[in-house]
Amino acid sequence: MDETKNQRTLAAYENIAAEYADLTKGMPTDVNLAMMNRFVDSTPEGGTVLELGSGPGWDADFLESRGLHVRRTDAAAAFRDLQIARGKHVDRLDAIADEYIDTRWPSYDGVMALFVLQHIEREHTDEILRKVAQALRPGGTFLGTVREGIGDIWEGSESGNRYHVTRWEPDAFEARIDAANLEPIWRTRFVDDEGPWLGVIARKDVSS
Repeated sequence: MDETKNQRTLAAYENIAAEYADLTKGMPTDVNLAMMNRFVDSTPEGGTVLELGSGPGWDADFLESRGLHVRRTDAAAAFRDLQIARGKHVDRLDAIADEYIDTRWPSYDGVMALFVLQHIEREHTDEILRKVAQALRPGGTFLGTVREGIGDIWEGSESGNRYHVTRWEPDAFEARIDAANLEPIWRTRFVDDEGPWLGVIARKDVSS
């Protein structure tokens, strides 16, 4: 059976996890800091957050420094091993294949997926957002980023490992959020060395 684009991307990150951790280590960038601070402000004090694709765990470190309880997850064993070596607990969770709630984590005040959804194949996006909405408590918030643009591309690291990128036009991505019964309450657009990005915070209706 041919590998899916997501599986090929995951294999690439298994190979470059240490490189990625070194490149991203340190305080969040100004843009990331602004997004996460808004997310924290929209989440109850001491609330629980599911982080999809925690990677080396730097963003989870920041959220925890702000008093939130974070369930760190990643599908890549290399990233989980990096966090375990730092004394962190991180669960294996495949954002496409696995459910986000279980007996230990029946719901969350927030779900965060920074620099993760761009690797999800377009046809799986609705299911991802459905599971996000299902996992959130009424009034809970979701913070996600996607690459802005048209069509899909492949990119590669300096080591030659390639990963798939799904690009979204703003209206099209927000339509998928709306379809999941999440209401966008904050938006940002920014550019880094990989290109333009969209960031969205959306809230689950309190009556849901």
